[in-house]
Amino acid sequence: PQLALQLPTRLRHAPWSLLYCTARDGFSLGTLYRSTSRRSAPALLLIRDTEAQAFGAFCASAIRLSTCFYGTGETFLFSFSPELKVFPWTGRNSFFLKGDKDLLMMGGGSGKFGLWLDGDLYRGGSHRCETFGNEPLSRREEFCIQALEVWGLG
Repeated sequence: PQLALQLPTRLRHAPWSLLYCTARDGFSLGTLYRSTSRRSAPALLLIRDTEAQAFGAFCASAIRLSTCFYGTGETFLFSFSPELKVFPWTGRNSFFLKGDKDLLMMGGGSGKFGLWLDGDLYRGGSHRCETFGNEPLSRREEFCIQALEVWGLG
C-alpha cells in the first residue's frame, strides 16, 4: 500500500498482474525478458536479497532488451529499510533502464548503476547514481538475490 501511493496517479488503482517470479519461473534474465515483453505496460520490479532486504524499481516502460538506455522520468528506485524510501529522477541524466542479455541496469552516471542484475539473476548491485541520487538499496553494494518478482501495471 505504501508503494502504490508513489506510483503515477494514473496507475495507483490499476490492476497488477504477476509477469515473472523466480519461485515460479526460475532464475534467468532471458526468461524475465520473455515474460515481460508480452506487455508494454509499466512494471514494478521487487527484489529480496539473502539478507532479507527488500527493494526495487518502478519502470515507467516495460522491461526489455535494448541497445541503449530508455524510459521516462516517472521511473524511480525504492527500498524498504525498514521504512519505504523512494528515489525519484533527479533530472541530471536519462539513464533510466537498459537491458542486455547479460545485465539489466537502472540508473547510471560516473560508471555506477543505481541497480543492476546479472544474467542468471543470482547477483546484483546497487550504488549511488546521478539518475536517481539514491543511496545503495541493499546493505551491501553487491548482493545475492533470494527472490525477484516483476508485476505489470494496468
